[in-house]
Amino acid sequence: MGQLLMRGMLAGLLAALLAFSFAKVYGEPQVDRAITFEEHQHSHSGNAEEPELVSREVQASIGLFTGVVVFGTALGGLFALAYAFVGGRLVHFPPRTTAILIAVLGFLAVYIVPYLKYPANPPAVGDPDTITYRTQLFFGMIAFSIAAMAIAISAGRQFADKLGGWNAILAGGAIYVVLTALAAYMLPPINEVPKTFPADLLWNFRVVSFGIQGILWIGIGLVFGLLTDRALGRKAHLS
Repeated sequence: MGQLLMRGMLAGLLAALLAFSFAKVYGEPQVDRAITFEEHQHSHSGNAEEPELVSREVQASIGLFTGVVVFGTALGGLFALAYAFVGGRLVHFPPRTTAILIAVLGFLAVYIVPYLKYPANPPAVGDPDTITYRTQLFFGMIAFSIAAMAIAISAGRQFADKLGGWNAILAGGAIYVVLTALAAYMLPPINEVPKTFPADLLWNFRVVSFGIQGILWIGIGLVFGLLTDRALGRKAHLS
């Protein structure tokens, strides 16, 4: 388990470095545009701007780097735990295939589906007074999505003997879609985007946010699968 955790954290670190580079090149310009829009809104409203606790230079450099690396490394560790639970129990695929499968399903359940309900917003979007409420809703959607994924996988395994592999996968997928659709319908919507906010900026920011998460999840899956496959290959060679 210790070696799995180390491989997972290393995979998370390497994926985080790629994600940081992507965020730095494509994400920071969108954040700068959003901050400029926010400053423009404050100047026209006559309201005083909140004091800047951390400079923009620090936020865009060491702050961004630290945040992405810490998150990516922690995600890699959790990924390793998921691999230890799934591998050999729920699926019997080679390490690379198992790692990619976990990455795709994790990306879907933990990010894509919650993102469709509550997409990421840049600075200047969102009421500061509702940030706690919005955070609770977002994590609530993540919990619903993960629970629905677990139910769908369990149902698919039970259907496999009766319906066959592909039909069981389709049935499990249908169950997941129905459950997450119901959760998204029951949870309240949030739309705090100002009417004057540039649509292209909102779109670009959300695409970049999606890309950062995609790089993290898929990167971890690829690197972890490669490292685990090599480790098992060395053990087989030594034995």
